[in-house]
Amino acid sequence: MSETGRMRTHDGAAVRRVPVSFELFPPRSDAAAIALGRTIDKLAEADPAFISVTFGAGGSSRDRSLTVLRYILDQTTVEPMAHLTCVGSSHAEANRLVREFLDAGITSFLALRGDPPAGAEEGDGLGDLGSSAELVQLIHRVQQEREPFAQLGVPGAPRARRIEDRPRPERVAVATFPTGHPRSANRRQDVDALLAKEVAGANLAITQLFWHADDYLGFVELAREGGVTIPILPGIMPVVSPRRLARLTELTGVPAPDDLAIALEVEPDEAAQREIGMRFAAGLARAVIDGGAPGLHLYTFNRHEAVLGVLAELGLYPPRAARPTSLTEHA
Repeated sequence: MSETGRMRTHDGAAVRRVPVSFELFPPRSDAAAIALGRTIDKLAEADPAFISVTFGAGGSSRDRSLTVLRYILDQTTVEPMAHLTCVGSSHAEANRLVREFLDAGITSFLALRGDPPAGAEEGDGLGDLGSSAELVQLIHRVQQEREPFAQLGVPGAPRARRIEDRPRPERVAVATFPTGHPRSANRRQDVDALLAKEVAGANLAITQLFWHADDYLGFVELAREGGVTIPILPGIMPVVSPRRLARLTELTGVPAPDDLAIALEVEPDEAAQREIGMRFAAGLARAVIDGGAPGLHLYTFNRHEAVLGVLAELGLYPPRAARPTSLTEHA
């Protein structure tokens, strides 16, 4: 991964390097697929660490997810990350999917428990895998089984041989919930769940949406006290319309800030709404970066304009290496 991004404060002072990443979902039509290709090309200009692609439960949605992942792999220099969920998957099906991704050259995964079908009782509809920690273990196990041991020569000892290390998935990420999972009794339970995922082999955590920097920073502090050591990326989405904000509140169950909701509601102009959403997201991103976040994971809603606008506000887009130099930089 190239970490060329260097965030800047309003007075132009450079601060530490900040890796970024993005999330997409598979297109639902041919027209949407063409538009998504253009979006991926624009997102790639930000030199992200990876772009993750959600993975639907249906066969056609899964095929579209793999198509998007292959496009990222073949047409950009960005690392694609495949989402996998426990819902509806048997051990055999999950094993086959992981092998299919690995055979396609995709070595980064986001392992998710997923939500049971609507109306199902808790624990129903998950298939053989009961938790994302089990899915993490399966991903590593598939890779170990898939790659046979190889013997290498030992320099200076012609008859000696050593076992080559098996290659492993580069990133196995998991989700975490800074404002609390709906099924958790308290935040300590969320920390314990994250720690179990790390013990299973996860090496990165990505948060669900949150609206206040203290929610993220407080959760990270609690996680570190609880023994979690893996990086915890803050997940942020620029919300550019009151309709989308209401939908996110419905999906996540996390109430949106009143000032953001009112500002979007009273502003009739779409361009102005987009500016409001980008400014709020940039302020939130700046606060968590100042608090020590290891990077930014931006939910794109399959559009590049708002997330790249947030990065531009932070001084992260375009990456410094791609920016035209000024005469003063040569002085």
